[in-house]
Amino acid sequence: MNFQIEIDGVLTDIESTQTILEKCKELGINIPTLCHHEDLGSQKVCGICIVECDGKFLKSCETYPEKGMVIKTRTPKIVEKREKILKEIMKNHPNDCLTCEKSKGDCELQNISFEYNIINRNLTDIKRYEIDSSSSGITRDMNKCILCEKCVAVCKDIQGLGIYEVIENNGVREIVIRDRKKLGETQCVSCGQCVKVCPVGALTEKNSVTELNRILKNSEKHIIVQMAPAIKHTIGEEFFIAPGVDVTSKMVGALKKLGFDKVFSTDFSADVTIMEEGTELIERLIKGKGKLPMFTSCCPGWVNYVEQSYPNFIDNLSSCKSPQQMFGALGKSYYSDTLNIPKENIYVVSIMPCTAKKGESERVQMQEAGVRDVDLVITTREFAKLIKMNNIDFNSLPDNLTYDSFMGMGSSAGRIFGSSGGVMEAALRTVSHILTNGQLNQIEFENLRGFENVKSGEISLGDRIVKVAVINGIGSAKKVLDAIERGDVSFDFIEVMACYGGCISGGGAPIPDNLEVRKARMKGMYSFDSSSDLRKSHENIEVINLYKDYLKEPCGHKSHHILHTTYSKKIKA
Repeated sequence: MNFQIEIDGVLTDIESTQTILEKCKELGINIPTLCHHEDLGSQKVCGICIVECDGKFLKSCETYPEKGMVIKTRTPKIVEKREKILKEIMKNHPNDCLTCEKSKGDCELQNISFEYNIINRNLTDIKRYEIDSSSSGITRDMNKCILCEKCVAVCKDIQGLGIYEVIENNGVREIVIRDRKKLGETQCVSCGQCVKVCPVGALTEKNSVTELNRILKNSEKHIIVQMAPAIKHTIGEEFFIAPGVDVTSKMVGALKKLGFDKVFSTDFSADVTIMEEGTELIERLIKGKGKLPMFTSCCPGWVNYVEQSYPNFIDNLSSCKSPQQMFGALGKSYYSDTLNIPKENIYVVSIMPCTAKKGESERVQMQEAGVRDVDLVITTREFAKLIKMNNIDFNSLPDNLTYDSFMGMGSSAGRIFGSSGGVMEAALRTVSHILTNGQLNQIEFENLRGFENVKSGEISLGDRIVKVAVINGIGSAKKVLDAIERGDVSFDFIEVMACYGGCISGGGAPIPDNLEVRKARMKGMYSFDSSSDLRKSHENIEVINLYKDYLKEPCGHKSHHILHTTYSKKIKA
């Protein structure tokens, strides 16, 4: 049913199921919000989104149309009311915007306060809560919390974990961690989705930018950097470039200006991952070497979830390290040995869309004799901060730069690792070639792409039908794991990404991040793939040389030592 209502003096048609807030956004009318997110809806608690109807204030996020409504969105009374709400929030908000991780664009409270000219004159040091730094990837400072409840919603309703909850004592609401634990003591997988939806600095990724900036300016080590596939199609958003646009050249230029000795790509090690993981899958399918279904192990949030919540599936995880860790391990072995640089003198930096990658680099299994595969990880947002703090004009950088050779070439199969279904599709391109002796060279598996919770299919590979599935999000993974345990479903190979849409939606991705933005990012990534001349991992000449000159064969003795890992049960009460 449709109604005709008036908004700011203009008649407009509105569906009965559409809120006033949704309609105003559709019309381009700016209504401030703090507890609303396009993917989560509204938590209906902040009250900043008020509009006026017949002299009464209504929350636009929960108000549905009625015939003949006359809505006003910015009367003097509305402005006064919004200012009052903001001032009330600021009474209990720390005045440390200069050093806050969410400052300069990512803080929704700061942005709205600028719009309404609200100045935080609170000069007292508000420290009611101890800062929680127990997580490997996320810092939690509840002194800055404005009780919007978006972290509660995304963790419970989207990820199915329910780490956070709202309590009320003597009329005072708080957002706490379930069972009053620290974040690092819970079953949090460090996916970082709560960080992305937090409108202030209460939840942020752990800051590594300051440390990296100092290292680049003072270290005598040989510093090499890798960039994850998703970064190429997302970092531009931090510099007013549309989502999905490939800005690889500008990133290379920025990294060279920052002082890195070599600029490489994780697309290369994603191709190596396909060689190892594809071979491992074939050995499990044909030779019975390992349990089925085999799960991908590229996503550290997913690996954390299995170790903590479903340890009975640990043996189903591929033993392959993630592309990030494979790159680091090869940097400290293949690159080190070939260029005759002691591995202790090589410093490997990763730029990742993922907060969980910080913890992955710290795992004891990801080091040898005290030398870590990857020394430091920054997120996409941190990379943007690093560029800005060094006064690099990103948009003026050239568009014809390429990665350094040796570990810089990647196929478009490696590139689509950044998108949900991409790891599966890249693997099938190579596995189908191997199992059919080159007779089946299918490139595209479009039924495995997209944002559905679970996508599945059957692939004919020679004499064998392989059942595959692609899972979006931890919440969806739980349902599939339970169904496997009950015997309701069976698969041979399953890709799981902790974040909906894959790495393009990682916890370290640019803000704002919603479904429409992610669709544009994914479209850009597959557009790159469709126009690429190199679309299969096994045809990457740098990968071919790696095996010919150093590793000899996938899943061989040397590659297993360098590129594979183990997992362990980590149940947290």
